[in-house]
Amino acid sequence: MTSAIRRVGIVVGCLALCGASQGLAQDWPQWRGPNRDAIATGFKAPATWPKTLTQKWKVNVGNGVATPALVGDKLYVFARRDDDEVASCLDAMTGNELWADKQAAKAPSGPAAQFPGPRSSPTVADGKVVTLGVQGTLSCFDATSGKVLWRKTDSAEKPPRFFTSCSPIVVEGLCIVQLGGESKGGIVAYDLASGGEKWNWPGDGTAYASPALLTVDGLKMVVALTAKSLVGVGLADGKLLWQTPFAVSGMGYNAATPIVSGNTVYISGSLRGIKALKIEKQGDSYATKELWANPQLSVQFDTPVLKNGLLFGISSRNFLFCINAETGKPAWAAERVRGDRGYGSVVDVGTVLLALPTNGQLIVFEPAEKFRKIASYKVADEGTYAYPIAAGNRIYIKDFDSVTLWTVD
Repeated sequence: MTSAIRRVGIVVGCLALCGASQGLAQDWPQWRGPNRDAIATGFKAPATWPKTLTQKWKVNVGNGVATPALVGDKLYVFARRDDDEVASCLDAMTGNELWADKQAAKAPSGPAAQFPGPRSSPTVADGKVVTLGVQGTLSCFDATSGKVLWRKTDSAEKPPRFFTSCSPIVVEGLCIVQLGGESKGGIVAYDLASGGEKWNWPGDGTAYASPALLTVDGLKMVVALTAKSLVGVGLADGKLLWQTPFAVSGMGYNAATPIVSGNTVYISGSLRGIKALKIEKQGDSYATKELWANPQLSVQFDTPVLKNGLLFGISSRNFLFCINAETGKPAWAAERVRGDRGYGSVVDVGTVLLALPTNGQLIVFEPAEKFRKIASYKVADEGTYAYPIAAGNRIYIKDFDSVTLWTVD
């Protein structure tokens, strides 16, 4: 499989504040963690990092790049096995499979044909697991038994060219997803308990990003990067509150998840740099105000992480970078990583950051205005498009076909 094919349609982009009512500090219940900000709050970084990590187990779970979800002692995985998309639950300590649901699903065609597995990460909330398949099938399971509670397979719109990548978000009993394709699609909210549609905003097509949660003056809204715009729609009713253009340039895609901090939203896309926008209420309406734009640094599929007033990420040219989140000025972009161009992830685990490009080399570095690498570990042979999940002294790595548990001893 060539790197160009691997690059097709991989998830790198969804949102804030999962509805898990009794989550643990170490949980990673959805795309980009508990608050969709790539912050792992329950990891215990060692004072001195060891020369090597310890491999506890490795399990073949099927093809795909969807990041698993960790809740308590359960690891929820979404992958493809033969002709089926499979949602499964593993014992997080042993890797033993506790349950699995198989759903026949047509594999991607065209440019994505040699990359058949799911891109969308499962979301765990209120005792349920939600998955979104490559063709747009939305499924909800009982998290304990794996019983199918409801399933939506009747989307009238075709998925994007490189197939579905949005990871569902659950907020206040609503399961919210971006469905359809680049020419025709929208944002849809379903009742998590019943699967009934609550609202539908069909105002723009869907690309490969995932939504986030934003609150302005007490009003909760879903902020989403669509095919051509950044939009905010009301959480309660799906009504459009504000919209600003963010059209694709050249052969790029809208794939990165919007980063929310207070009422500031950071966005980026191929050849369009990184921007900071402030969302303000003006009378009875809302408006966006550009705070700054950095045209030199762009991300394609990676979503940066915000820490200590700095944004850390992997650029579309495969450089680890750091920029000032208040000014947009770069601090450094000197460390080039290997792997498929524009892919990778950065996670805040407390005193350090973890970066994982697609070549399976985990990089530990300081969250500072000067780059300092602390350690580096080979955690997979290749194909590490999913986020690393860090909890306690454990680091879970999903590659193309397997999940591996490493520990920091």
